[in-house]
Amino acid sequence: MERFDLIVVGAGPAGLSAAIEAAKQGMKVIVFDENHKPGGQLFKQIHKFFGSKEHKAKIRGFNIGTELLKEADTAGVQVKLDATVTGIFENKEVTVNHDGAIHHYKGSSVIIATGAAENMVPFEGWTLPGVIGAGAAQTMMNLNAVKPGKKILMLGSGNVGLVVSFQLLQAGCEVVALVDAAPRIGGYGVHAAKVARTGVPFYLGYTIKKVEGTEKVEGVTIGKVDEHFKIIPGTEIHFDADTVCIAVGLSPMSQLLKMSGCKMEDNPKRGGQVPIVDEYGETSVPCLFAAGDVSGIEEASSAMIKGRMSGLRAAYKLGFTEEKPMVEAEETYQKDLDSLRQGMFAPSNRGKLIEKTDEGIPVSMNLLQKGYIAEDEIERYPGVTHQKGIHPVIECTQNIPCNPCQDACKKNCIKIGSCITALPVVAPENCGCTGCGMCVASCSGQAIFLVNEDFEPGFTSVTLPYEFLPLPAAGSIGKALSRSGEVICDAEVVSVKTSKAFDHTNLLTMKVPKEFGYKARFWKAE
Repeated sequence: MERFDLIVVGAGPAGLSAAIEAAKQGMKVIVFDENHKPGGQLFKQIHKFFGSKEHKAKIRGFNIGTELLKEADTAGVQVKLDATVTGIFENKEVTVNHDGAIHHYKGSSVIIATGAAENMVPFEGWTLPGVIGAGAAQTMMNLNAVKPGKKILMLGSGNVGLVVSFQLLQAGCEVVALVDAAPRIGGYGVHAAKVARTGVPFYLGYTIKKVEGTEKVEGVTIGKVDEHFKIIPGTEIHFDADTVCIAVGLSPMSQLLKMSGCKMEDNPKRGGQVPIVDEYGETSVPCLFAAGDVSGIEEASSAMIKGRMSGLRAAYKLGFTEEKPMVEAEETYQKDLDSLRQGMFAPSNRGKLIEKTDEGIPVSMNLLQKGYIAEDEIERYPGVTHQKGIHPVIECTQNIPCNPCQDACKKNCIKIGSCITALPVVAPENCGCTGCGMCVASCSGQAIFLVNEDFEPGFTSVTLPYEFLPLPAAGSIGKALSRSGEVICDAEVVSVKTSKAFDHTNLLTMKVPKEFGYKARFWKAE
């Protein structure tokens, strides 16, 4: 039986982070993962992360995964793949199915970081081929370069449903509708807005009645729900579709923790059956920790921080680090974690309707109910200003943890302050903007635009983030779409800028008639 100071189950963001932190303290660490490749969900996540520098903000998920793997290798972490942990027993012995045989390993400490599994919803036709989880769609697109379908209906408006809907569009799929039984958007408004402006219709307060087809998905019928979430007769709407994606939440994969004998609880706010843990992730079994989504569903940024805290605490409990440096590091990690748990989407606010921002500004009800900000609402936010010359217009309207735009602007045109959930503020007249576009490229929510109302007589230029292929050439004539995805006018492409510094976010500048400068938010080829 091989022995280790620390055994980590799961090579995702939490598991790798925990292993790295423990190995840096001198522990002998091994990580087991049942998949062919390490990194967990990170390598499926092609979007840029939110948060601040400490949370790896504006870095795409797969790049964060690459960074973690390099860090783990440098720290001497041993990662064993295609290795399924089948059991955990007394004295922290684990059994692992690897290379066609069962192997036994003994750990002085164990960290369980097995993540979470997608939830499903039963409805007529839900077992047909073509009904898949949103995570499965991500795997097909972003890992295997396979389009999940041609015409897709998404069920679920949380961050996963919104992000995957946008990625389906990037892959060349048509998203026929985004549906949710809830009366309002569940994820970040900026995610919803970037989907809505491409023309995808939102149906809030609707759910799937049935999926049609005999051997595969051939169509979907949805219906409006009442206060008991029952479909109201006569409200049905039919869509031609060949695929249905389900994004209705995640459940912690806590089976190994149950097997360990640690105390568990049924906690809906944390995602279901989860272990009872302290602030460092330690369970009721000494030196047995839970990190990441298995201890409560949160974003990957939080999972990485919680993993670091668990790895460091395991090292301290086994005498690999002194109390003072451990306390100092944990205070820093806790501060970083607390900053992610502020604002409208703090864990304490789940399920609540927040009607005003922290600044006292009324929240856009149109955004919550339809996915986009109405024209009579947009001017109320401090990021939306009218100035001479080119300047940023920031349509970030919720208190979410994110501040890369502030760091990106070298002219200090954009201010957020020390609280990363504050709404961004654009400096007043003559802010000094040079039109470099770094703020547009750095925005994880694609909510920043550069506007020049005096571009040409009678025309305004709008520079927007554009992550679709093929890229149009300068001079291409297409259609400008509004925040709702409605075609509002013809639009000529002035330029498309690409740069390594932009990290695959292209800056498309189009010119539109002056009256549409504050309405045009997407360019579509004819």
